[in-house]
Amino acid sequence: MKKFLFLAFLISMQAFAQQNKFSGTWGNQKCKDCKKEYIFTITIAQSNYKVFGTAEVTSEHKELNSGILEVSGHVYPHGDKAQIKLIDKNGNKSSAVLFVSDAVIQFTKNGGSDIVPKDMILNKLYE
Repeated sequence: MKKFLFLAFLISMQAFAQQNKFSGTWGNQKCKDCKKEYIFTITIAQSNYKVFGTAEVTSEHKELNSGILEVSGHVYPHGDKAQIKLIDKNGNKSSAVLFVSDAVIQFTKNGGSDIVPKDMILNKLYE
């Protein structure tokens, strides 16, 4: 009986570890009743505790456009927080923390270049 319980525990832990909450395309396009100076879109693929993808800031104001940014980082053990780095084609770097809850990500910039906005809430656009 103890072996069965231990095996069930291991299976449940493995199932928890395989939840890829950050995978998908996220953006601030679905913002209701807000004035948008920019649109931020991030596409992430999560594999276990690693995160890879691309991001982009687009705007009518030319100085706010970022071009394509390379995203890489890691997910913390409980799976609801990730630390990422964003790098543009010129080598400018910025870092951010992502918190996921349901179909929403809170994006908070930690430091680095001004290639991305400081804080925003991102909604899941695509799976």
